[in-house]
Amino acid sequence: MSAIHCSIRVFTAAAVLVSGLALAAGGLLDRSYRPLTGKTPVNLQQQYGGKVLLVVNTASKCGLAPQFEALEALNAKYQKEGFAVLGFPSGDFKNQEYGDEKQIQEFCTLTYGVKFPMFEKVHVKGDDATPLYRDLIKTTGDTPEWNFHKYLISRDGRVVGSFASRTVPDDKTLVAAIERELKVAAPAAKP
Repeated sequence: MSAIHCSIRVFTAAAVLVSGLALAAGGLLDRSYRPLTGKTPVNLQQQYGGKVLLVVNTASKCGLAPQFEALEALNAKYQKEGFAVLGFPSGDFKNQEYGDEKQIQEFCTLTYGVKFPMFEKVHVKGDDATPLYRDLIKTTGDTPEWNFHKYLISRDGRVVGSFASRTVPDDKTLVAAIERELKVAAPAAKP
């Protein structure tokens, strides 16, 4: 695990726009994923557009798995203010995720009480990376180097922060970034 970076990158709105990191409105989230063990894909833009999101690649058998508990606490604390953690299980790092989605779900709920939305198992790096992660990487320049990398997405669908795996969910910088984004009004609905 020596290759894990402990970096935190928080982008200001000006930096996002100046450096061309913004995708077209809804573009980042305009894709669908099945909820874990579910059959019907959910369009992320329709379901979570207008919320502040923390997108996390998870792995049940990882030494960082205790972060599930803190992620759930974050989700519960800020959910009523328009915040959600979105978990994407992945076995990309030493195959530390179960192959069966029922096992993943049981582990997360029974061991850590996870109630935040978890989605189908995906790839988060390389040529097989799912489109959401390809765009997150392209937008930030940060490829997950291990499980539990976190991307913070604003209410208007911009990536405003990237937090390495070892950044715990209750890290002061991460929490401050979430709280800052929650103060921003949701974009007006388009007619």
